[in-house]
Amino acid sequence: MIVITHNSIDIQNVIRSAESADAGALNVFIGTVRSKTGEKKVIRLEYEAYEPMAILELKKIIEVAKAKWNLKGWAISHRVGVLSVGDVAVAVAVSTAHRKESFEACQFIIDSLKQTVPIWKKEIFEGGEEWVSAHP
Repeated sequence: MIVITHNSIDIQNVIRSAESADAGALNVFIGTVRSKTGEKKVIRLEYEAYEPMAILELKKIIEVAKAKWNLKGWAISHRVGVLSVGDVAVAVAVSTAHRKESFEACQFIIDSLKQTVPIWKKEIFEGGEEWVSAHP
């Protein structure tokens, strides 16, 4: 499952989509909107995506992860639009035969997403705003 949505992310649906009877481990990463970045108070985040390309890039990331860690199941959901402090921005779930592979695959997917998928984040602070690079 790959979903880019303007709606709240259904974490339980992400988990169900990644479950597999063949897996001994299921790992979930949930990224939320924090209240501060450094000393700046965050008011909200705004995410934009080039959705067709984002979905294609996410599929590529999954193919690499499937080959490297023999994923039994997987799911990714990323929210776009205006998000408030505490909102879930992204959820990644993977299942594998063993826990080590599950942790590694999940980290690879979220790190790769931040590096290569055309989803952009603008942080709106008290007194200003800025577009944020995942890896400045």
